[in-house]
Amino acid sequence: MDAKSLTVSADVQAAQAGDKLKISAFDGANKVSEQEVDATETATLVIANPKLWSPSSPFLYDLKVALVRNGKTVDEVKSYFAMRKSSMGPDANGIQRMLLNDKFVFQYGPLDQGWWPDGLYTAPTDEALKFDIVKTKEMGFNMIRKHIKVEPARWYYECDKQGVLVWQDMPSGDLGNQWEPNLGTMGGTDKDRSAESEAIYRKEWSKIMDDLHNFPSIIVWTPFNEAWGQFKTKEIAEWTKEKDPSRLVNSASGGNHVVTGDIVDLHHYPNPRMPRPDLFGPTHAIVLGEYGGLGLPVPGHSWKEKDNWGYQTFKTADELFDKYASFMKEMEGLIKKGLSAAVYTQTTDVEQETNGLMTYDRKVIKVPATKLKEVTDKLYNPDLVKMNP
Repeated sequence: MDAKSLTVSADVQAAQAGDKLKISAFDGANKVSEQEVDATETATLVIANPKLWSPSSPFLYDLKVALVRNGKTVDEVKSYFAMRKSSMGPDANGIQRMLLNDKFVFQYGPLDQGWWPDGLYTAPTDEALKFDIVKTKEMGFNMIRKHIKVEPARWYYECDKQGVLVWQDMPSGDLGNQWEPNLGTMGGTDKDRSAESEAIYRKEWSKIMDDLHNFPSIIVWTPFNEAWGQFKTKEIAEWTKEKDPSRLVNSASGGNHVVTGDIVDLHHYPNPRMPRPDLFGPTHAIVLGEYGGLGLPVPGHSWKEKDNWGYQTFKTADELFDKYASFMKEMEGLIKKGLSAAVYTQTTDVEQETNGLMTYDRKVIKVPATKLKEVTDKLYNPDLVKMNP
């Protein structure tokens, strides 16, 4: 974004000597930039006066990549891109804040595990895949933490189109090490993974970052969650950042904290809490990586009619909403003190968990989206935080 440029490379199969790549960028029907390079080279297009992508204005440019041979186009693909920046910077009190396009935007969204009762990790239709994203935006959230799962490309495209920020987790594996959720407490240990297990992790995480790199909605990578398979934390966090410096790295969501990465992340249920800004804020952005978990079983729409649970369970939707609204008031105070982001558990019920904003089958939205949005929107008040000029 700072350089107002777009860098494009292509893998061309069976390229011939003299083949060219013609890269064209469009704002609707208006061509804003174009460059032609050899088929094996990287093109850099200047995007003058870029329209920046954000949740409030998710602008996408169109892109055309053509293979030109002897002056004729022999192959062509169409795509899109966005101009946006994910970074950090200090507020007026010297606390690091997560920034979008060099401005503080409080990032708030649900923990989204993406489970479906009839297909487990596979949504039944393309419309169903979009449904959770659309409803999340309607409820007033501007972010989704995609938890322990990688979605199909169509899902990220919809986030790009809708203007939803995405925190992408590495799916967890290789359990067994101790979890220490308290900040600044010794005792949580990295797992001694086998060479084979470590190699698989590195291969898969690298491939995830490669495959998802071009989706502008993704602004945070999370290598580890709650110590699940966590190992060589500092090394993995630094490798992740080196591989993709365009995004922030949340090295260890919820525990086993190591002084590395960009973010310090606390999990706390049910009420919102935050890491101490005087201790962690000068060097790291402070986030509440999970909280909430307010449960409401809906008869006829629960995976288990008995023995289901939430972190705090209610009998009516009004009771649940009143508690949620009280959390929003608490959150405003935390934002003023240094909180950059928060993740509410969770988008939908999941099997025995009844703490979703929607039922597992998506047939019941427990609290009307407009009602949630009304209280959630207050978190985005720019007057809550004064940044350095």
